Amino acid sequence: ELRERQSHITRVIRTEEESFARTIDTGLVIFNDYMDGFKKEQAKVFSGDAAFKLHDTYGFPIDLTEEMAEEFSELLNDPEAAIFTAKRNGQVVGFAQCQLRHDYVEGCSTSPVAYLEGIFVDEAHRRQGAAAALLGACEIWARELGCAEFASDCELDNAESLCFHRSLGFEEANRIICFKKTL
Repeated sequence: ELRERQSHITRVIRTEEESFARTIDTGLVIFNDYMDGFKKEQAKVFSGDAAFKLHDTYGFPIDLTEEMAEEFSELLNDPEAAIFTAKRNGQVVGFAQCQLRHDYVEGCSTSPVAYLEGIFVDEAHRRQGAAAALLGACEIWARELGCAEFASDCELDNAESLCFHRSLGFEEANRIICFKKTL
């Protein structure tokens, strides 16, 4: 029976994956809107009410909210990290997170190096300059901290990210394959 219904099952799974991806994208934008407000209020922790609303109203997974809130709370209190948000019509549509790295950074010769740890722009607002503005804010922050180099990375198969980085002046430093071994 599974083989007979394979195309239907595949369609249902694909629809569920697309729906979940939209939930995550929407949740990230709303989460960052909350974080922007917390930053302005100089809050040290993510509000429980905000976490509940993200989950109850928007279906954003509570465990992901908790994990992100903990990480973002740490970043908000770290003088060697920065989070910037992009807004359109008063709503957060993207964010960038950067921080200083003191260890070796591929292709760089100075230390510390400012590092773009993550950047996200809501799909409906991409290719409108938000990511470039976010990166620009990160670069200003890095210069103010005395950094001479700014670095980032992307997965080998992420062509969109590769194009983004190249279009904004990043030069490819190296390609690597990472390994791990369970002990």
